[in-house]
Amino acid sequence: MARIDFLGKGDIAGYHLSVPFHTLKVDKKKSVGTPDLDGNLIIHGDNLLALKALLPRYQGKVKCIYIDPPYNTGNEGWCYNDNVNSPMMQEWLSKAVNSEDQTRHDKWLCMMYPRLQLLKDLLSEDGVIFVSIDDNEQHHLRMIMGEIFGEENFIANIVWHKKNVVQNDARFLSTNHDLIVCYKKDALKEFNLLEKTEKQISRYQNKDNDPRGLWQTVALHAKGGSGSYNIVFPNGVEWAPPSGTHPRLSKNSLLKAYDEGRLWFGDNGKNVPRLKKYLAEVQDGSVSSTIWDNKEVGSTQGAKEMVKTIMGNNIFDTPKPIQLVERILRLVTNKDDIILDSFAGSGTTAHAVLALNKEDGGERKFILVECEEEIAREITAKRVRRVIKGVPKTKNEKLEKGLGGSCTYATLGEEISDEKLLSGESMPSWTALARHVFWLATGKTLNNDPKPNKNFLVGRHEKDSVYLLYEPDIKFLQSNHVALTGDIADKLGTKRKPGERILYYAPASYVSQKDMQKSGIIFCQLPWAIVKQVGK
Repeated sequence: MARIDFLGKGDIAGYHLSVPFHTLKVDKKKSVGTPDLDGNLIIHGDNLLALKALLPRYQGKVKCIYIDPPYNTGNEGWCYNDNVNSPMMQEWLSKAVNSEDQTRHDKWLCMMYPRLQLLKDLLSEDGVIFVSIDDNEQHHLRMIMGEIFGEENFIANIVWHKKNVVQNDARFLSTNHDLIVCYKKDALKEFNLLEKTEKQISRYQNKDNDPRGLWQTVALHAKGGSGSYNIVFPNGVEWAPPSGTHPRLSKNSLLKAYDEGRLWFGDNGKNVPRLKKYLAEVQDGSVSSTIWDNKEVGSTQGAKEMVKTIMGNNIFDTPKPIQLVERILRLVTNKDDIILDSFAGSGTTAHAVLALNKEDGGERKFILVECEEEIAREITAKRVRRVIKGVPKTKNEKLEKGLGGSCTYATLGEEISDEKLLSGESMPSWTALARHVFWLATGKTLNNDPKPNKNFLVGRHEKDSVYLLYEPDIKFLQSNHVALTGDIADKLGTKRKPGERILYYAPASYVSQKDMQKSGIIFCQLPWAIVKQVGK
């Protein structure tokens, strides 16, 4: 497989593994409805840290990812801010990227590579990722996505015809399209069919009041092939396939079609016959093409007008139309799937999810990540709140009434690290740490937040049972009450089912290795065990 090399790749190829975990901290004032980290989410924070924070809760659960990263045109002035462990890398990457920077493509790749690696971890096995991009980085993006997702999982480059107006001041050609690069994870077999449009349905008629319903016609011949025949139908019309073609049907099948009224000889009944194709017999929908016209999926101008309708003015330069994201959702999601957008911007993805749920009664869930605080607070979250609650005095009836739903606004909380836990600088809640250690121990995520209990049981997966002896109190953790004792080990061992493995997270243990092995216990010492996965 061909691989791409770029400046800094050696430093960032495995960087996502060293990114620290953080908890998520709810902001009730910016939320709508009862805050719930398992519901719709808007997260303000660096998207690399946010993606890592989502792993213990959402690894392998996200069905659809849509992102709209910086296109790296040279005019955006974005700055790479990841805390890579190389001082030279930090100095090089910290300078704002512009058109004069000869290494701007390298920096863009350094920014995208670890984020795509974490996005892949969050995707379900039948998940799909869509990335909006233009020609500045599309070729580079294809190569790193081929490395990360596998070249065999490439689906298509989708062309979005985003505007009709030709820019006469363009130097060579007016660019009227963007691209959407699409890859799947592993297990996806096919996309959903799109509902037939009115234009497609209008091609079907029923000129002869056929009881089988609406129909259109197709020729009785096809190109190439072998075998031919002439036929004279009972109505006197003679037919033979044109030179260089062959009949679609055998002679007997064609006569049967005539007897069943499945042939159309034109309004006068004497024209060259054609075979009826009934609307009721074709598949319920249609396969999407790779060219998406703005008449069907919206335009950049329409997206700006939508933002203006909701927010009162044009406060975002490059929003995407909700119809574009809706098209993606219709192709790959079911009614209860999770959708992630880690470059949230104006919040179009959330709007599209809420609109589609309103339309079909679905319970799809969105997760948005926006790194810029002002954008997250004043644009992303504000738009989502208004779409949920309603926009007064707008001519759009759906927006005026509101689409309903709820949304939790969160920021990045405490860093989960052995050093900060040991010093007491960062003390996550029992629930937050429990989710984290369960994921470390089993490689799986819990469906619901675990609750503190007297037995310190976090949860079970197959033959693994996970316990966490912990309180977010440095004095408690330094006391004599936070150890795995012989009594605890005996009780757990007595109740243990055949083949069960007990993973016990605690600051200390007073039990010998021999006794732990007898009870089926693996001791995981805090704080160091919170950064190490337990081997299977």
